Amino acid sequence: MSDTRRRVKVYTLNEDRQWDDRGTGHVSSTFVERLKGISLLVRAESDGSLLLESKISPNTAYQKQQDTLIVWSEAENYDLALSFQEKAGCDEIWEKICQVQGKDPALEITQDPIDESEEERFEEMPETSHLVELPPCELARLEEIADLVTSVLSSPIRREKLALALMSEGYMKKLLQLFQVCEDLDNREGLHHLYEIVRGVLFLNKAALFEVMFSDDCIMDVVGCLEYDPALVQPKKHREFLTKTAKFKEVIPITDSELRQKIHQTYRVQYIQDIILPTPSVFEENFLSTLTSFIFFNKVEIVSMLQEDEKFLTEVFAQLTDEATEDGKRRELVNFFKEFCAFSQTLQPQNRDAFFKTLANLGILPALEIGMDDLQVRAAATDIFSYLVEFSPSMVREFVMQEPQQTDDDVLLINVVIKQMICDSDPELGGAVQLMGLLRTLIDPENMLTPTNKTEKTEFLSFFYKYCMQVLTAPLLANTVDEKKSKDNFQTAQLLALILELLTFCVEHHTYHIKTYIMNKDLLRRILVLMNCKHTFLALCALRFMRRIIGQKDEYYNRYIIKGNLFEPVINTLLDNGTRYNLLNSAIIELFEFIKVEDVKSLIAHIIDNYYKALESIEYVQTFKGLKGRYEQEKDRQTLRLNRRYRRDARTLDEDEEMWFHEDEDDDEGEAVEKSRPEEEFPESYGKYMEAKKGKCRHPLKRVTTKRTSQSRPQLAALSLPSLILQGLPTVPTASQLPRTPAQPVPTAPQLSRTRHPTAMVGLVDYPDDEDEEEEDEEQSPRKRPRLGS
Repeated sequence: MSDTRRRVKVYTLNEDRQWDDRGTGHVSSTFVERLKGISLLVRAESDGSLLLESKISPNTAYQKQQDTLIVWSEAENYDLALSFQEKAGCDEIWEKICQVQGKDPALEITQDPIDESEEERFEEMPETSHLVELPPCELARLEEIADLVTSVLSSPIRREKLALALMSEGYMKKLLQLFQVCEDLDNREGLHHLYEIVRGVLFLNKAALFEVMFSDDCIMDVVGCLEYDPALVQPKKHREFLTKTAKFKEVIPITDSELRQKIHQTYRVQYIQDIILPTPSVFEENFLSTLTSFIFFNKVEIVSMLQEDEKFLTEVFAQLTDEATEDGKRRELVNFFKEFCAFSQTLQPQNRDAFFKTLANLGILPALEIGMDDLQVRAAATDIFSYLVEFSPSMVREFVMQEPQQTDDDVLLINVVIKQMICDSDPELGGAVQLMGLLRTLIDPENMLTPTNKTEKTEFLSFFYKYCMQVLTAPLLANTVDEKKSKDNFQTAQLLALILELLTFCVEHHTYHIKTYIMNKDLLRRILVLMNCKHTFLALCALRFMRRIIGQKDEYYNRYIIKGNLFEPVINTLLDNGTRYNLLNSAIIELFEFIKVEDVKSLIAHIIDNYYKALESIEYVQTFKGLKGRYEQEKDRQTLRLNRRYRRDARTLDEDEEMWFHEDEDDDEGEAVEKSRPEEEFPESYGKYMEAKKGKCRHPLKRVTTKRTSQSRPQLAALSLPSLILQGLPTVPTASQLPRTPAQPVPTAPQLSRTRHPTAMVGLVDYPDDEDEEEEDEEQSPRKRPRLGS
């Protein structure tokens, strides 16, 4: 019994004036040597850890509220509350606090924080004046009562005394009876005074008064008083709304009368706080903190009572999952669960976990799939889904991965959510933004590293890319058919921007799966079609996607970009932007700056070879000159490497070797090829790069055109001695390197025609057939490919 009596929840008030649950434990009052005084200790019931250690200070103001709450402040912005399971436990600790402070336990507050002048005036008061003397509760004295209530609000001590006076002899109920008399007589002056009185009493911030005012007998009269604001020409009709418009719907009859009463009370008090009372000023913001606490703890009690009623929840789920349930009834059931989940956020963490586990065991996820054709049901189900994802992404992932065995792809829960995002009718796409956040949580590998399921990441991502990715990208692919944007309205652009944001997240976090998808669908090319969109924010999203891909510094991605010539739309956008200094310009420059700083050799060679003629005129930044410098440095390094290898291979031939050379030159050349295969000497990327150079450009630039001939010329960055051999250049020493002996034969003219002097290797970029090729190009097209100057 003692254990239950002292069971409490510990709450702290956060910066948003909301109560945060710190856990459940058992409270005791003990002398703590370190704190040098009697202290309140709360140890967690789960592991015995210390949840609270608070010395009972003689100067701290403790308040007792609703028979089971003790609230106090330990610092300027640090409020604490103990919520007791039983009234007896609250009374026991309250008596201990009052004993330490030397206060009367009959009071509901030990003292108020007061300034020195107030304290001096209080000390001068006679001890007998512990209450404010109230005028008789009569119609003629309403103005006097209103002035008294208004005057005490600036003094903590006088507020406390007035509250005690109002609670004595049923004074508050008598006042509310006068309201009915005034309304029957249409006494507007008296009604205006009652408005001031009731509003002032609410600002007294006393839970004991709230218990009286918000009881079934009084609450509608309180609402009635608050209708007659003197600042209004005509009174508001709040009571009419609460009694006629706002209907309490019981999806399943609630037999517990206490629960019904608590639900009604909570709704009406919430209405008073949110709708009737004006927004408090800076000086009044703390006057209603007890009202906020009153609503909060009511919600905790409602959820706890519903959760403990297993028969009620079982019946609700039975009707929700019954396909024969009428559409109207199903809307009510889903909306009930939506409110239920919203209220559950007031529970402490362990109780909230138990709550959602109960819903999961009863089958909340499959129940959400039924009746999703109805717009209201779908909206409410989406809200419930968001609560479940926030609670446990792994639980949701586990469920959706089991669905393909039981249903079609189109009705998978996660695909329903994606379609809900795509079809959001809100012009600002508020719902779509919320759903995109949920999808991001579900596909985030950071919360997939659960110790109980090591393969969750691999399994779920494989599932998502197999069943869901095509649904997500469908609007994107549909709007970029034939490399033209079909819809360019603002709402479509917003939706595509959301999809691109999610895909950009995938590039950064999914690596293999998204890489395969991009390659198979040629997705980057389709996305870059959006670079010419009239909505700059969408063009920036497309550019950010490409930037994230290049940021991976993955040669597979680089070869894909080079082969597809995918810098064209980016450079077109840069050139079309002209001299405008805007975000789009800066983002494109940053992309090329990254390539330069990170020295991505394959991309640098591609950009300089194909686009430098168009970019060299841009001089307001040094980015493109820097790219050219990187390109030249790499070319020089490759040249030096070729020369060193050539000198290393050159050797003095004796007569037998020279004779062998003349006799078996062709065999020697074949053997050299056999021993030095280019794919063993250089990275695969260069080979792929050479293949990419041979392909035809499918997307000619508007201002920068890239032309391909039937014979592709290898770049210097990809050349080596073995590759020269493949071009028909055997490793034959030149005459200048042979020993100067009379017996040394001089190579014949045919041999010399097939050898090159080492000093000529700097010019290997220019081939003997360059002029022929250029002549052919001129004959075929008047526009020549931009070419680097020699």
